[in-house]
Amino acid sequence: MDKHPVEQWRKDAQQPWSPELCQAVMQTRTLYDDSLVLPYTVPDPLKCFDGQAVATPRDWFAKRRPELLKWFTENFYGPLPPRADQVTYEVVEEAGDALDGTAVRRQIRLDFAMANGRTHSAMMLMYLPKKANGEKVPAFLGLNFKGNHSTVVEEAVLVNPRKTDIPRAESERRWPHKDVVQRGYASVTCCYLDFFPDSTDGWGESIWSLFDDGLKGFDGTHPRYGSISAWAWGLSRLLDCLETIPEVDATRVVVHGHSRLGKTALWAGANDQRFRMVVSNDSGCGGAALSRRWYGETFLVMLNVFKHWCPEAARKFIVHEPEMPVDQHELIALAAPRPVAVASATEDQWADPKGEFLSAYYAGPVYQLLGHFEVLNRDMPRPGECVSGDVSYHYRIGVHDQVAFDWNHYLDLADRKV
Repeated sequence: MDKHPVEQWRKDAQQPWSPELCQAVMQTRTLYDDSLVLPYTVPDPLKCFDGQAVATPRDWFAKRRPELLKWFTENFYGPLPPRADQVTYEVVEEAGDALDGTAVRRQIRLDFAMANGRTHSAMMLMYLPKKANGEKVPAFLGLNFKGNHSTVVEEAVLVNPRKTDIPRAESERRWPHKDVVQRGYASVTCCYLDFFPDSTDGWGESIWSLFDDGLKGFDGTHPRYGSISAWAWGLSRLLDCLETIPEVDATRVVVHGHSRLGKTALWAGANDQRFRMVVSNDSGCGGAALSRRWYGETFLVMLNVFKHWCPEAARKFIVHEPEMPVDQHELIALAAPRPVAVASATEDQWADPKGEFLSAYYAGPVYQLLGHFEVLNRDMPRPGECVSGDVSYHYRIGVHDQVAFDWNHYLDLADRKV
């Protein structure tokens, strides 16, 4: 590619989206040459939309943070649903000798009900360290892609009815429950499909159906709602449940996610300040990566392939990312002053590792304003390096994944910060 492809993208954006067009954009018109990135200006996170400078923590919490959260809600992710009218928790299985005798396993069904008679449920898998000796423990909480049974080899873990084709323990490498428990944390997960089936026609089976009776048969981009907000809502409802668990210190919960669920973790952390730490693993476009770099995945692909992720309002920024008054560093900054960890991988250029690092870097001034000075400097770490702090970043050697290297950094960071 000898020139920036933006003019072709503008033409592509006017065409009916098809698998063939998607492949052409991804294979021949995706920018992977940093020398071709056009000049751009990163919005100042400490400057309000009306031009007022944010000079004090009070300014941040009273004005700037609310207006940023409002902007992302109205223009990109959509609102989170309200709480259900009634929620009950039922322990459906428990074992005191899980994970080779190191943990207590508990499977809890969350039942949501509305006054209008609509219901919905989700299944949470939790491992508690046996060595806690009666003390409350912090927790790592994240959604999984393929069902709770895919995260562990134990036969008693229930198979997700939407993922009966997925072998047990298929995703175990991404879910080191035993390692997490041995470090003194509860390890908690739930399948993201329990909150929104990840397809354009998943609306009628999603938690949105509790609140809107017009979703049956709906297919595509919704005028107001998005699945990322539904998944973020699910994380908050799981946190509600953890607040009722006597063995868990629900004020010390790390919310984490990989890929699209990394986007979700950032959005959940922005909306729900109860989460003590936020982890974004390879979240890329619409997650940690700066949108205005136009590097790797862009809105052109993301919002056309995954039309249900964001509401209609987000589509106006397709091929217009640099015109947004915000960027993803300000999504990261919405977690401040709580610790946030951003991770990239060398062979995951689709997610724009440099753009992810720069977002973490440009969020730093907000943390400094709030008195937290362990932030990143302008030099991106080399492959295989970790930088730990209130804003942390690591650059793993490898592909789009979540593996032991990532987990070791998150656990080390949590030991210091949670």
